[in-house]
Amino acid sequence: MLTTEERRAIVKFRVEKAYKSFGEAKAVAALGFWSLAGNRLYYAVYYMASALLLDKGISAKTHVGTIHLLGQKIIGSGMLDKSFGRLFSRLYELRQSGDYDDMFDASQEEVEPYISKVSAFLKEVESLITFK
Repeated sequence: MLTTEERRAIVKFRVEKAYKSFGEAKAVAALGFWSLAGNRLYYAVYYMASALLLDKGISAKTHVGTIHLLGQKIIGSGMLDKSFGRLFSRLYELRQSGDYDDMFDASQEEVEPYISKVSAFLKEVESLITFK
């Protein structure tokens, strides 16, 4: 069981990792590395989602579990719009394809629109976090 101070520190660290991953996504996108940009966009969303869940006392053991719990506990309760759940799921699929499918290479057209959507996700989810 985490103490309040430990939980606060982990939440803060995950928020920082989310923004760092987002910065990495924009940097590699500028270089035209779209599969890697998609990967980093996914991780930005993942870290922020896991920060929010931990902030609310919810812990997931897997990436799929994080997506599921965000949908069930946060989106299901009306705290967050369903479009953010779809975004998280789609970025997970994009990351899986980019990391594990031999013949997949993401394109600018696929990835670039997600940059602004991830930015909105990060801001919205961070606003729901009480441990800052």
